[in-house]
Amino acid sequence: MSMSAVYVLDLKGKNLISRNYRGDIDFGIIEKFLPLVLEREEEEATSPIIVHGDVTFVYIKNNNLYIVATTKTNANVALIFVFLHRLVQVFVDYFRELEEESIRDNFVLIYELMDELMDFGYPQSTETKILQEYITQQGQKLEAAPKPPPALTNAVSWRSESIKYRKNEVFLDVIESVNLLVGVSGNVLKSEIVGSVKMKCYLSGMPELRLGLNDKVLFENTGRSKSKSVELEDVKFHQCVRLSRFENDRTISFIPPDGEFELMGYRLSTHVKPLIWIESVIERHPHSRVEYMIKAKSQFKKRSTANNVEIVIPVPDDADCPKFKTTIGNVKYAPEQSSVIWTIKSFQGGKEYLMRAHFGLPSVLSEESEGRPPISVKFEIPYFTVSGIQVRYLKIIEKSGYQALPWVRYITQNGEYTLRTL
Repeated sequence: MSMSAVYVLDLKGKNLISRNYRGDIDFGIIEKFLPLVLEREEEEATSPIIVHGDVTFVYIKNNNLYIVATTKTNANVALIFVFLHRLVQVFVDYFRELEEESIRDNFVLIYELMDELMDFGYPQSTETKILQEYITQQGQKLEAAPKPPPALTNAVSWRSESIKYRKNEVFLDVIESVNLLVGVSGNVLKSEIVGSVKMKCYLSGMPELRLGLNDKVLFENTGRSKSKSVELEDVKFHQCVRLSRFENDRTISFIPPDGEFELMGYRLSTHVKPLIWIESVIERHPHSRVEYMIKAKSQFKKRSTANNVEIVIPVPDDADCPKFKTTIGNVKYAPEQSSVIWTIKSFQGGKEYLMRAHFGLPSVLSEESEGRPPISVKFEIPYFTVSGIQVRYLKIIEKSGYQALPWVRYITQNGEYTLRTL
């Protein structure tokens, strides 16, 4: 994979900052980019890859900015996208927000970063923590210029060797988001679980960690019971994980970066029973009023509790004079969203609650016969995973032999969780 140049443009296509790495493409070719994007939008073609003659534009959007790479070779486009997202992440780590103003305020630093992130069109070091060891936001005197850390040329390029902590700790979060779409008839039309394992490592030296999950393939290979195992799909790992080891015996073995990072992501396209079920009865009285009766039911175990539940119920644009009655929580009318928002701070498993809403309809608008937006639900359930994934062990091996306790936490939350109504 090689890239000729990388540009950051505003929404009008103006070049804010750029770096030409190979010089094999006319640098002014970027002027063709925005007209090509607009032309494709008119044709309703929204691919983030545009081929123009012998030049390929690959781009992403972030905060009203286009981050564009150009290439002339038969490059691996997936890797280019990974690099562009890493570029954005590094800039966000340095400046908090990647936007036009932060670019104008940090030209010199951005050029330094772009030179370190890539060399002659090939990605180099993209780990923010390593870059921050020698590319700082303070001006450097020539005689005191910092030397690049050894990690840049080590086999482990994402971690420095001289890390020391008084107290060695590892925090591991297993976070699952539930994507769910329920049809008008009450059938689940779409359901999937998108999970991630996030870590915070505060460990001295160069420790090797081994993580064991209740992985179905591993259980099959070792002849254990499959009843409590999980079949993971679309697994993706941080670069620190030894992929060959995982492919051989499903062991997740790695030397972690220092601090916070995402170790792995996964997906399960499985039938998910709706954790929070919503039923709605809507009584319309043309041109006078509309009444809603909303029933919310938690369909998970009684020992679990959903926190900060937010049920968003769409209402007609011309609704006014709201009146609410509920058995729990708070209800408010959000006219800017044409919605009623019912919030329940703590929703225990196996419970059922009711909310009634009454609105006047003063104008003479035609009734909405179809196309009503669905009800959406937000929630977070701690100490619980829908898939049943479990951390069986986390071993920490380091030559000094110190002991470190791993802290494991499970969280289930909503993704795109919507229920259609009549």
